[in-house]
Parts: sequence; C-alpha cells; structure tokens
Amino acid sequence: MLHFAANFWWLIFPFAGAIGTGIRAVTAANERRAERRMERYRLKQQAKIAIAQASGRTRDNEETSRRELAKLLEAHGRADARWLDYEVDIAKSLDFPLMTDMRDPLTVAFHKAKRHADLLRPDRPQDVDALSGDRAAQSEYRNAVHEYISAFEVAEAEAIRRRRSDFSEDEQQRMARAQNLLHLAQDEAATREERQNAYARAGRELDGLIVLPAPARASIERRIAGQIEA
Repeated sequence: MLHFAANFWWLIFPFAGAIGTGIRAVTAANERRAERRMERYRLKQQAKIAIAQASGRTRDNEETSRRELAKLLEAHGRADARWLDYEVDIAKSLDFPLMTDMRDPLTVAFHKAKRHADLLRPDRPQDVDALSGDRAAQSEYRNAVHEYISAFEVAEAEAIRRRRSDFSEDEQQRMARAQNLLHLAQDEAATREERQNAYARAGRELDGLIVLPAPARASIERRIAGQIEA
C-alpha cells in the first residue's frame, strides 16, 4: 500500500473530484428526499385543515338551518293561535264574521294557505331533523308559512275593516241579539230556564246568517250543557 501510494499519489486529484461529485450528489439526493417528505407532510396538514374547516362549515350550516326551522315553527304556531281565537271565541266570530265565511275569496285563500303549511309542517323530532337537512324542502315549508301568515293577515285586516257591514241593518241587529243571548246562556248567575231559553233563541237569531266554526259550537255547547245540567 505504501509503495502504491508513493508511486501513484497523483491519482488522488482525479479521484478526489469524483468523490466530491459523488458526495454532493448524495447530499442533493438526501435534501430532495427531505424536501419531498416535508412537502408530503405539508399537503397532509393542509388536507386535515381543509377537512376540519369543511366539517366546521357543515356544523355551522346545520345549526343555522335548525335555528331557521325553529323560527318557522314558532311563526306557524303563532299564526295558528291567532286563528284559534276566531274558532273558539264566539264573540270574535260574531264581531268579525268574514273570518269564518267560506263564501269569501279571502277566507278561502287563507284556509288553503293554512292547509298547505300544515301539510308541510314536521310533527315528529325525526321529521324536524330530516327537514333541517333538506334545503329544498325547508325552503318550500318557509314559503308556505309566509304565504299562510300573509293570507291570514289580509283576511283579518279585511274582516276588521268590514266587520258586519255586509249584513243588512236587520241582520246586524239579529247578530247583536244573538251575541247578547249567548252571553246570557253562559252566565252562571242566570237561572236554568233563562240559560236554556237564551241558547235556543241565539240559535234562531243566527239561523241563515252565519255558520260558526265547529270548535266554537262544540265549546259553547259543552259549557252551556254543563251549566244547564248543573
């Protein structure tokens, strides 16, 4: 080895260049592998962030949808409560007969809108979940509720404006008498005979004028019957 080194020492220079080139190539390859690992890591992190962001947006959208649906259900319920006043309050039914007159186009339109909204309203928790996740169905329900409320308010405003003006003076007097008689029929201070007679006379006064809603009739008949039996 010493003899070889002594006679061929000059070979160190060309081999040194080759060795240096090899080392630089290995170093560059290692750096490229490290860069690729970092790039793969960066892409994985970006993908995780994108998935997390998408999941967050989905949760936000679901929560927003649920809040909007809850508001729609509340608005639907408030409209039902307003209508229920006319169905069970005999005084309001007689003061504003248009609200129960199914011959009037505004009343018919209101009832059609109500039936449509009622048909689309979710009744069970699973139906609420399904509707909150169905954008098209929720939009249809929203439009139906808005149409229901709008039709009700139009009919109510016209009923308040017209009150009993569609009836002749004689008919208005009959309705006023019927209203007073129904109050008497429910008056616990009145005698049994007075309540019975008042209820029967009120029915005759209203005959041919208006048809009270079934819930109003049932309610007042139960109350009067209870008082009469008592």
